[in-house]
Amino acid sequence: MTELGPDTWPPAPMRTERLVLRASEARDRAAFIELFASPEVGTYIGGARPREEVDRAMPEVPGRRPGLFVIDLDGTMIGMITLDRRDAERPGHVRPEAGEAELGYLLLPEAWGRGYAVEACAAALDWFAGTLPGEPVVLTTQTANDRAMTLAAKLGFTEVERFEEYGAEQWFGVRSAAAPTA
Repeated sequence: MTELGPDTWPPAPMRTERLVLRASEARDRAAFIELFASPEVGTYIGGARPREEVDRAMPEVPGRRPGLFVIDLDGTMIGMITLDRRDAERPGHVRPEAGEAELGYLLLPEAWGRGYAVEACAAALDWFAGTLPGEPVVLTTQTANDRAMTLAAKLGFTEVERFEEYGAEQWFGVRSAAAPTA
């Protein structure tokens, strides 16, 4: 994300009831590899990448960039959240100048179904709202991804439009800065 407001990156770790959102560290490398090589995780994002390819391309400290939070459970990475500016060339925008903040997230399959995604995304959205008040956040997911559609609703995203991208129907929603967190 090019503009994160007045805060320096990374912000101090954020604690939720069960999780910590923090900057990535070298110890997270294996979990990053697992995320991108997992067939389950890759189902709605274009498929898994070969583990060897991911391992070769993964830096020693992966994910060290503004807008990326590691989701940490009891000292172990279980996923990640990203807040990036949506590319103007892609379909789906709520502002004429484009460049909206877009929420993305990936969790390891063993962390699914426990409410961690809602808890972590709500904390990241709260941080974003405090850092850049009044900025909308958008989210795109395949309509076939029932879990992501449910999460979007729990986080207060409302549908703006649907379109075809990456060979599948996409749901595009927005969360106003005043939306409640889960």
